Amino acid sequence: MAIIKKFRITNFKKKKELLRLEKVSLYFGKRKILEDLNLNLNQGEILGLLGPNGVGKSTIFNIIIGLLKPDYGSIFINNNNVTSDPIFFRTKKYKISYVPQYGGYFHDLTLRENLKAISEMVIEDKKLRDERINLLISKFELESLQNIKAEFLSGGQKKRLVISLALLSNPKILLLDEPFAALDIMTIKNLQQIIVDLQTQNNISIVLCDHQARDLLSCVDLAIVLSNGKVIAKDTPNNLIKNIDAQNAYFGDSFKIN
Repeated sequence: MAIIKKFRITNFKKKKELLRLEKVSLYFGKRKILEDLNLNLNQGEILGLLGPNGVGKSTIFNIIIGLLKPDYGSIFINNNNVTSDPIFFRTKKYKISYVPQYGGYFHDLTLRENLKAISEMVIEDKKLRDERINLLISKFELESLQNIKAEFLSGGQKKRLVISLALLSNPKILLLDEPFAALDIMTIKNLQQIIVDLQTQNNISIVLCDHQARDLLSCVDLAIVLSNGKVIAKDTPNNLIKNIDAQNAYFGDSFKIN
C-alpha cells in the first residue's frame, strides 16, 4: 500500500503540548497493566500506539477520557491536571472525542438520527446542530446512507458514522481505538486519508492505536511501542522500525512499512 502521509511533523518551532501522561501506573488486582508510563501529544500531531495484545493501549485511552483512574501518576491537558476530573468535564472543557473499536452508535437509529441524537447533547444551538450534521454528512459522503439504520451499514460506513459522531463537538483531540480493524484494503486507505485530512484541514491532534502496524505507520507523524507497561521506543515510522528495542518487543528484524 502506498504511503498516505506525504509529510510528517517531527519538529515544532513552538511546541505546544496538549496532552501528557506522567508516571502513570495501573494495576488490575496484582496484574500490572501500566507502570511509570510517560506519554505526550503536541498540537497538530498524529501519534500512533503500537504493542502486542494486552500491553495496555486501550487502557491508555480509557485513562485519558476518564473512564479509568490510574493508581499512580497524573494526566495533564493544556497543562491542567485532570486526573480527578470526570468524563463529561474533560470532553466539554478540553474538547476530547473518542472513537471506540466497537459500537459507538445507536443500532436501531438511522445514520441521520444518530447524528441528531448526539448533537442534542453536545451542541446547544439547534440551527448550528443542523448545519454541523449536514456538513459532516457531506464531508464523509454519507448522503445516500443518511436514512439507513446504522445496524445495516457496512463496517467502513459504520466507522465513518462513528468518526462523524465524534466530530460533532469540534474536538481538539481525537482518540481512535483500532480504526482499521476488520476493514478491507480500500476502506483502510480511505480511512487513512480521512485521518490525515482531519489533521491538515481541521488541525485536530490525533492518537490512534491498531494491530495493523503498516496501516498505522502510514498515517502518523510519530509512533511509540509499548512493552511491559512502558514506552520503550518513540520515533518517526522509518526510524522506529529500525530501533532495536522496538524490533525485539514488537516488529521483529524483517518488518518493513512497504
